[in-house]
Amino acid sequence: MQEQSIHITTEFIKLDSLLKFAAVCETGGEAKEAIQAGDVSVNGEVCTMRGKKIRPGDVVELDGVKLVVQ
Repeated sequence: MQEQSIHITTEFIKLDSLLKFAAVCETGGEAKEAIQAGDVSVNGEVCTMRGKKIRPGDVVELDGVKLVVQ
C-alpha cells in the first residue's frame, strides 16, 4: 500500500476535496462516485459521506493509497 502524508493548513478538509487535493481522484465527480460506492474508508471504517470533515490525525484509504492527514 502506498502511503502519502497530506498537510492541511485549515481545521479540516472535506473528504471529496481531500481526494482531489491528494490527486487520488482526478475530479470531484470521480471522488463523489468512489465515496458513494463505499470504496473509501476513514480511520478503518467505510465512509459514504462526501462532506465528512477530515482533520489532522485521520487516515483515509482508497484503491491501495493511504492518506495520512497532518
